[in-house]
This record gives sequence, C-alpha cells and structure tokens, in this order.
Amino acid sequence: VQLQASGGGLVQAGESLRLSCAASGRTFSSYVMGWFRQAPGKEREFVALISGSGGSTNYADSSVKGRFTISRDNGKNTVYLQMHSLKPEDTAVYYCAADSRFYSIRAGTAAYWGQGTQVTVSS
Repeated sequence: VQLQASGGGLVQAGESLRLSCAASGRTFSSYVMGWFRQAPGKEREFVALISGSGGSTNYADSSVKGRFTISRDNGKNTVYLQMHSLKPEDTAVYYCAADSRFYSIRAGTAAYWGQGTQVTVSS
C-alpha cells in the first residue's frame, strides 16, 4: 500500500483544514487507517484512527477530540482528517498510516506510512 498525504498548509488560529490521504491498491477497505503528527522536537503521536468500514473511530485525548474528525471514502481510497478550531499547538507534520490491525495503528507500529504533510497554525 502506498499512501500520499496532502492538504496541509499555513492557517491562523481558529481556522480549519482538511487533510487527505490517498491510498493505492484495491483492498483499501480492509485496512484500518490512522493519522499521526509530529511536532518539532517531539515524538510522533497518535491523533485518530478509523476502521476499514468506517463504522468505528478512535481519537487521542481531549487535545483533539471534539475538534478533529476522521472519515474515509472507500470508493475513493481516501481517508480524511477534518480539523477545526486549530491552535498553534496543532502545528506539526501530519502522517497517515495503514495496517490491517487496529492495535498496530493505535500503537504507532503500522505497516504503511505516508510521507507527511505540514500543518502550521499561527497565533
């Protein structure tokens, strides 16, 4: 599986962005998909994941829950991360990931990773 993340950019605090991650292959719906982020000088952290059918989601702690929404379109082989009310602390490189196992995504040990897209939030 090859993943291509896009949609990052420079926004002001309070604005919104939608990230996209396009996947190759014909078995997209069999993969759990996740979003992670890595801020400068910090470790990569889990943001959100979504099951293959899209029926189940899981989010990181209250820092993103309620502001970020993960979704997927299996017909387009794409997973999205809609981000609202962005804060300067959301500034990071955002990565998408894919794995057949929920646990691997949640643990950050997914088999497949995209190249990352930069999100910068100015105050």
